[in-house]
Amino acid sequence: MEVGLVWLAIGVYVLLGAGVAVLARGGFVGDLSDYFLWRRSMGGVVAALSYSATTFSAFMMVGLAGLTYAGGVGALGFEMIYISGLVLVAFFGPRFLLAGKRFGYVTPSEMLGDRYASRAVAAVTALASCVFLIPYSAVQLAGIGYLLEGTTGGAIPFTTGTLVATVLAVVFALVAGIRSVAWTDALQVVIMFVSASVAVALVVNALGGFGEFFGRLAAERPGSLSVPGRDGYFSFSVFLGLTLPWFFFSISNPQVSQRLFMLGSLRNLRRMLLGFLAFGFVYTLVAVLWGYAALLEFPELESPDTASPALIASGLVPPVVSVLLIVGILAAAISTIDSILLTLASMVARDVYGVSRAAPDDARQLAVGKVVIPLIAVLALLFAGLRLDLIAVLAVSSSAGLLVTVPAIIGAFFWKRGTAAGVLASIVGAGLLVVLLELTQVRPLGQASGVWGLLAASALYVGVSLITRPPRERAEEFIGYLRGALRDKGAA
Repeated sequence: MEVGLVWLAIGVYVLLGAGVAVLARGGFVGDLSDYFLWRRSMGGVVAALSYSATTFSAFMMVGLAGLTYAGGVGALGFEMIYISGLVLVAFFGPRFLLAGKRFGYVTPSEMLGDRYASRAVAAVTALASCVFLIPYSAVQLAGIGYLLEGTTGGAIPFTTGTLVATVLAVVFALVAGIRSVAWTDALQVVIMFVSASVAVALVVNALGGFGEFFGRLAAERPGSLSVPGRDGYFSFSVFLGLTLPWFFFSISNPQVSQRLFMLGSLRNLRRMLLGFLAFGFVYTLVAVLWGYAALLEFPELESPDTASPALIASGLVPPVVSVLLIVGILAAAISTIDSILLTLASMVARDVYGVSRAAPDDARQLAVGKVVIPLIAVLALLFAGLRLDLIAVLAVSSSAGLLVTVPAIIGAFFWKRGTAAGVLASIVGAGLLVVLLELTQVRPLGQASGVWGLLAASALYVGVSLITRPPRERAEEFIGYLRGALRDKGAA
């Protein structure tokens, strides 16, 4: 593909994105609540678009397409498990929203620290999020690097692609905080959805239409249409290891759960969920079809992560649509990265720096957060430079680490007996276990790190809580308020 055309498209996108980010400063107050939470007044439509852009990143058209290429239809089931996990947002979302408004929480880790009456819980949860989300950000950057390098035949090197994405993510995050991120997300989700849908329609048509398309798959790659799929890729243990972190993603990943503090009302929460469900279902089908198309055209690729770049550069898609798709994938990755940058910056400023000082004011915390944003981005850039393989699996591995926070989150809302010691033991102990298993690639009894991490975290949280003293007064106030508020609103 002509590299000049790619740079031109990226340049147009940068100008549009920068314009939207600057416009987002209208009404921007600039305090801590406005910068990180939009003063808790985000509307349902913007929230749905932003949620979609943040969640469906480069993972989809690069990672999920690659997973489909590698294993077949099991990738569709894997992603549908994620969408079904939104039942957790329907259940926990009102609780996050009401607790945030009542107690003034800025971050999910701050909520846990307050509920368990422990600054250490807030700080440790924030640091654990950094440990696992920086690699997740790096996965998005790597997706961009592979995409630009593959579609331009190396004319845009991997490092250049990751650097461009990093700079744009930092700029969008710094301009107006979550306001600029949310509005650029809205732009980005439109670009990525339209470009991907058009590209897939053109490719399927070029391959003879849906009848011929699936006829060829059945004849040439029958294993890709059944489970466990090509070469038995989606065994039960592999599928469980991949889907378990995805099911709990909406409450375990703070860049997603923090958005529940931003919504203006329960009605906006419902609108966000409905919009996201509709978008997610269609976009998942688009990404899976894209992976199948690559499998038909390039059945012997060395790496599944190169499936999308190979298809874009194949000539099956007109150049204009191809560059639009490249920009769409770039935009999707940036929307995820800048959201993570803002969330981690708020957690470091609020829950690490904040708890280490005697009541630092919000202005100082905001200043610390703005300094942290580029620092985290640089760490993610360096990690992306390792060029580790299979983006989809790496993304899930990062989320597997955050599974260790799930018992503490559920217990915060429903188990008054839970203690700070139980939370610390579960997050630190189970978190170290996940890291060890990922580094050594050991799979005890054939099960993935996320399975063992969740089991260990649950056992440690319950076991240590039962032998330590709970903050009963705080638990009564927190859980009691939510029960009353939900009953009054008819949402219990």
